[in-house]
Amino acid sequence: MRKTTLVAAGAALVLTLTACGGNSTTGTAEPAAAGGQAQSQGLASPFTDAVQLASASKQNTVKSKSAKFTMEGSVAGQTMTASGAMAMDETDTRFSMTSTAAGQTTEMRLVDKVMYLKLPADQQKQAGTDKPWAKISADGTDPLSQAMGSMLSQSAEQSDPSKILDQISKTGRIISSDQTELNGQQVNHYKVELDVAKAIDQFTGQVPAAAREKLTDMLKGKDIKLPAEVWLDKDNLPVQVTMDQGPMMQALGAPAGDAKFTMKYSDWGTQVDVVAPPADQVVDFGELMKKAGR
Repeated sequence: MRKTTLVAAGAALVLTLTACGGNSTTGTAEPAAAGGQAQSQGLASPFTDAVQLASASKQNTVKSKSAKFTMEGSVAGQTMTASGAMAMDETDTRFSMTSTAAGQTTEMRLVDKVMYLKLPADQQKQAGTDKPWAKISADGTDPLSQAMGSMLSQSAEQSDPSKILDQISKTGRIISSDQTELNGQQVNHYKVELDVAKAIDQFTGQVPAAAREKLTDMLKGKDIKLPAEVWLDKDNLPVQVTMDQGPMMQALGAPAGDAKFTMKYSDWGTQVDVVAPPADQVVDFGELMKKAGR
């Protein structure tokens, strides 16, 4: 496999994970019927405090431990989609996901903070390997693995809604709330504003350590507010989350444009088994890079 092919595969993976999903048009929200229909179906009154909102939702999210999800997103005109399932606890997130980004469809798994990327048959042939999976980990010795490993695993964890709820708890405030219907389900809908200056580390944790300090310095002292929306069901479990990271991207010097994602969650508490591929089917991504001359 040529070096450019390997790098392209890694780039597609980064785009998918760091964007985490799509435009806020995903799903159709309609006002709840008059006469308190939402209340009659067990929907509690909306929270008025962002910390309370995040705490209640995170408690039930952690208790449920698993869910299915879809993501849609765009960054500077690059569209990304993904679907999968995740299992999570207080210290670890595991998931399997199929994504499409940069014109490439990729199957991946995150297990024990190691990312496994499935190689299409043609890429296996070009790489000179019969192993269908490549692993990328933060302790890899090649430059690309070192740069991407921690970023991938930490960015992937952003698909865990408890991480998004942490951002809301530490940096957010509720702008408005209402009770509505989303895709046939009664929900509490919140518009939230995230103040990056309140906890910059919440937004730079997925960045490789070598660049984190520089980015933190670039964000310090800047008034950056990120708009987000959250839809919670009667059990305060996230049904959908959207966020626009455009203002932060522009503050870091990126061109103006979309940097939005939508996460949609379903089947909370469903059985999810995510395991690493068999060891004899896995090749180290760094070894492939060495073969490619990196």
